[in-house]
Amino acid sequence: MASSSAKGKAPANGSNSDTPYELPWCVVEKYRPQVLDDIVGNSETIERLKVIAKDGNCPHIIISGMPGIGKTTSIHCLAHQLLGDAYKEGVLELNASDERGIDVVRNKIKAFAQKKVTLPPGRQKIVILDEADSMTPGAQQALRRTMEIYANTTRFALACNMSNKIIEPIQSRCAILRYAKLRDAEILKRLLEICDMEQVKYNDDGLTALIFTSEGDMRQAINNLQSTHSGFGFVSGDNVFKVCDQPHPIIVQTIMRACIKGDIDTAMEKLNELWDQGYSAVDIVVTIFRVVKTFDEIPEYTKLEYIKEIGFTHMRILEGVGTLIQLGGLMARLCKMNMKPELFKV
Repeated sequence: MASSSAKGKAPANGSNSDTPYELPWCVVEKYRPQVLDDIVGNSETIERLKVIAKDGNCPHIIISGMPGIGKTTSIHCLAHQLLGDAYKEGVLELNASDERGIDVVRNKIKAFAQKKVTLPPGRQKIVILDEADSMTPGAQQALRRTMEIYANTTRFALACNMSNKIIEPIQSRCAILRYAKLRDAEILKRLLEICDMEQVKYNDDGLTALIFTSEGDMRQAINNLQSTHSGFGFVSGDNVFKVCDQPHPIIVQTIMRACIKGDIDTAMEKLNELWDQGYSAVDIVVTIFRVVKTFDEIPEYTKLEYIKEIGFTHMRILEGVGTLIQLGGLMARLCKMNMKPELFKV
């Protein structure tokens, strides 16, 4: 019993020779929350789930939001707290990787809904449909009637990135909970806890870089932390950007300062530097946007104009024109905004 509980819990430096490998920190259950109290962020929505877990009267629910912010984890924690030891028999989970066509809804889900299971009093079986927005409309149409017929014994929990891809009849049968991106402070708190437990060496720049690259995605932040720690042994800003392979925001800030001064030569020099490092046009333009969005050296009005130009360039790049000339045109337009109009009169 002791050996099975210790499995996969080797320290980060691999000093425990009995364990041949180290488990991923977030994908496997090592740091995944087991109860609703441990979930980070979206506190108001989690409070609603706690009330449901306490009362035991769980409606059909849809949880929508960005990847890596705790949707699936919330549903699993809720199911654990509702069903306790009967979790294994009382829960059917179907992921996007599973076959989830009309036949599965008609056969597998229906068979599970009809199955007799011993549950705590006043509780229902739970069907978890992860990535529900990738289900075909046909399968969703087949699901709507099943949800209605077996509502007394079975409740459905759907996790999706975009709730508008769930057909209206299913949305009207469910309570919809929307999860927002995690705030920087929430991600930082969790990263510090993991660094402490795994004895990870880091500096402030490293943590800032992890938060910057994660964009509110806790899973991404923890994976990047583990990758940087495994690859370099020290979590610094430069190491994180090497692992994540994103343009360094410091270089992008230098480009923006040059644009503010109308210095096109410096801006193009730094842009060429990023291009020569092999970054794609999408990588560069997305990083420019994220830097400008939080760049305090640009006045608010100018910032809005910059974001508008960056948005148009991003659109053109996504349409297929991902060239250095396209990015150079963006630099020229940003520089022009801060130069006297008289200079451009012919």
